[in-house]
Amino acid sequence: MNTPSRVTATLSLAVLLGGGGYWAGTNNLGARLGLHVAEPALATPTDSMVAPTGAVIYYRHPDGQPQFSATPKTTDDGRRFVAVHASDDVNFADAAAPKPVDTAMTVTSSGTAPAKGKLLYYRNPMGLPDTSKVPKKDSMGMDYIPVYGGDQGDASTVKVSPGKLQRTGVKTASAEMASISRKIEVPGTIALDERLVSVISMRTDSFVDDVANVTTGDRIRKGQSLFSFYSKDIATAASEYAAGRNDGRGNGDAGSAQRLKNLGVPQEAIDTIARTRQVPASIGYVAPRDGVVLERTATTGMMAKPGDVLFRIADISNVWVISGVPEYDLASVRSGAEANVRVRSLPGRTFKGVVDLIYPDVDMQTRTTKVRVEIPNPDGVLLANMYADVEIEAGAPKPVVAVPNSAVIDTGDRQVVFIDKGDGQFEPKDVTLGVRGEEMTGITKGIAAGDKVVVSANFLLDAESNLNSALSAMTEEAKP
Repeated sequence: MNTPSRVTATLSLAVLLGGGGYWAGTNNLGARLGLHVAEPALATPTDSMVAPTGAVIYYRHPDGQPQFSATPKTTDDGRRFVAVHASDDVNFADAAAPKPVDTAMTVTSSGTAPAKGKLLYYRNPMGLPDTSKVPKKDSMGMDYIPVYGGDQGDASTVKVSPGKLQRTGVKTASAEMASISRKIEVPGTIALDERLVSVISMRTDSFVDDVANVTTGDRIRKGQSLFSFYSKDIATAASEYAAGRNDGRGNGDAGSAQRLKNLGVPQEAIDTIARTRQVPASIGYVAPRDGVVLERTATTGMMAKPGDVLFRIADISNVWVISGVPEYDLASVRSGAEANVRVRSLPGRTFKGVVDLIYPDVDMQTRTTKVRVEIPNPDGVLLANMYADVEIEAGAPKPVVAVPNSAVIDTGDRQVVFIDKGDGQFEPKDVTLGVRGEEMTGITKGIAAGDKVVVSANFLLDAESNLNSALSAMTEEAKP
């Protein structure tokens, strides 16, 4: 065979082999004949030799290129995308880089890295009460976290990695000595000061000769004339007193003067008799104090029996506010506490007073106790029976250990505060609460001033601590 014939034969054979290989590849001839055709590997650090399981979650490029599809797809040259099952561990990280271990929210008994002891179990990475004796993944494909024997030193202490600490928003504050105060807002009613009310009545049979032009509601001044009266008994005693003064018996008239006082004669009238040495036909009665006339029953020409009330006068320069404080707030109220009073009929004005008395009984129906606030009323604008809104400053007068209100987790059965122990460790402390203020809560037992307490995201720490304690108890019970 000459040279041109050999070249032509060689080219024909290459064409036949190439076409046959293409036809075999496109018709999957290798699979039909039982031959193994290698697939291009995905650019991953390691390939698992275990057959994939689970549902197909997506499809990847057969050459490992960053091309993916949610449905079956072919490349531009006709090759099919490779199906990726739920069990496939796809990792595009550098093979030399070690896989980071998330130590967030793991229990440890010291600030140093815990020594790896005997593997006890694997716990759910999301904090759910689910454990496993063998490695597994949750429904989201996250690995369960191994728990070792060295991690069980203090089952209630929670350790948070720096990264998780920042992501969860955990914040701390220092417990400090402070005076806890808050305002108790209750309704009240203006009342007259019982100590500043005067009742004018006769102590013997008397005839009212004349009554001044004074009516109920009038404001009067001390010494202002109210009425004049005549009494036989008073006239007799006044005559004896005047006669004794006329005889010049120095102190001999002391008994007569005392008798006039006992009969209710005003001191002004006694002084007039002593000065003039004459008994007036009728004796004038003047107002004993500044105030408002609350009641007038005196009438010209009337006969007043002993004990009959002719006038009732009240000094309103100082008034009371009677408020009903709920029983659960009584421990926070003390005598001498400041109070602000606002009257609904006088908008924009605030009257300051102090708690004068806490009544010694609790109303059976309303479960409230009356608290009396004393308020100056020099201009007389506060009137009896006005409605008022009262704000009482309540709390502990002495400084106590206090923390922000958000630091306390109150479950009803127990009150817990998380202490920052450093190195990402947080320890729950049972505390006894004192007075709760608007921003701070007093702590009577459990922590000391200077302790760092968690004030934000502490409910997450509490949930993790409860889970760790439960898992620790389950592990202890499982031991032979």
